[in-house]
Amino acid sequence: MTGPAPQSGKPHASAFRPKSLAGQLMLWITVITTCLWLVAVGFGALVMQDEFGEIFDSALQETAERLVPLVIDDLNRRDDLNAPRRIERSPAQPGEEYLTYQVRDRAGRVLLHSHTASAEPFDVPLRVGFRDGARGRVYTAATADGSIFVQVEDSAEERREAMLEGALALLLPVLLIVPVTVLAVWFVVRRVLRPVETLRAAIGEKDGGNLAAIAAAGLPQELQPILRSVNLLLARLRAALAAEREFTANSAHELRTPIAGALAQTQLLTAELKDGPTRARARQIEASLQKLTKLTEKLLQLARAEAGIGVSDTTFDLVDVLGVVVTDFQRASDAASRIRFRNDLAGPALREGTADAFAIVLRNLVENALLHGRADEPVEIHLTETGIVSIRNGAPVLSEAELGAVRKRFSRGRTLAAGSGLGLSIAERLLAQMRASLVLTSPIAGRVDGFQADIVFPAAH
Repeated sequence: MTGPAPQSGKPHASAFRPKSLAGQLMLWITVITTCLWLVAVGFGALVMQDEFGEIFDSALQETAERLVPLVIDDLNRRDDLNAPRRIERSPAQPGEEYLTYQVRDRAGRVLLHSHTASAEPFDVPLRVGFRDGARGRVYTAATADGSIFVQVEDSAEERREAMLEGALALLLPVLLIVPVTVLAVWFVVRRVLRPVETLRAAIGEKDGGNLAAIAAAGLPQELQPILRSVNLLLARLRAALAAEREFTANSAHELRTPIAGALAQTQLLTAELKDGPTRARARQIEASLQKLTKLTEKLLQLARAEAGIGVSDTTFDLVDVLGVVVTDFQRASDAASRIRFRNDLAGPALREGTADAFAIVLRNLVENALLHGRADEPVEIHLTETGIVSIRNGAPVLSEAELGAVRKRFSRGRTLAAGSGLGLSIAERLLAQMRASLVLTSPIAGRVDGFQADIVFPAAH
């Protein structure tokens, strides 16, 4: 059994995952739109602050100038001007006073003041015009002879409150507009980029052997050159694969014929010779030719695998191909009695690829099991309920390093049996073209030894 793989110091693959184009568009449009709205609110608040200042100043000045004649009339009716007089508020007008005022003489004494104003003089000089005091802004008006001054003050806190309420009045609609803008941007971006997503998905399907041209329906003008280039590339790839398959098929015929002829002539020569060194050499030649025949067969299978014979948009039935291959081994193999086949799958099992390619995979795996497995133990071929094809044979336990090594071309495990070291490489190459994987396990689950090869296809849609 194998333990968890040691973690390397390299960053996880998800750290390099490409960013979504739609996500980036939505993010940047949302950020830019929000910033523009906030800048607009900021400029609006500045303009509003300036306008509010003019309105408040105008109210201060108008109030002070209107109070001057009224104050003069009231002072003329009074006999005692030594003590400041407080103007009481009318009970019919409750509430907060936004403006306070004081009436002062030339010496600065407070003669009159409003209900909430202090009897202490405002901390501004007796000069006509606007001044900023400790508690707010003050406007000073005077009589024509300059003997009486009326100072009206509005609270700085009231100005700040008015400014804050005005800014919030501008900001609150923005807080509602921004989410609506985000939703609108999301809807528009998804709708506009839908053809890009469709083209991406169509191109993504081509990694599994589907080399058919992509339909151009509904694609915008900007994507048409990409589609034409992809379809042209697919057409060239189909033509290249067809040429390689044709060359491989012709090569197989041309190579088998002379080798078979040489082997037959050698066998006839061996039969005609008497026992001796010459006949022994003839038998060595015959054995070498038989080994060359098997190696040539494997190389041709490898060439066919490299040519992509497993790449196809057609399907085949696992059960049918397994039945044919197992029957061939039981009829033609010298170790037919060792083969045990069990099918736990009810009904057909259709998978993408070609039956010819899958048959080559099965033959290589079964040949390896017969050749390298213990001669006194059976080779079990099991089609599970989930469609996994398992091939088991008795063998010494292989380490993780040895399991990785036997996958390489011309690499063989700890065995004295004849072989080329290409069987597993051919099988793995063809299975990859059919979107399947080859899982090697040693020891077999539930045992202390053995070797198991599992063919795992992706889940059927």
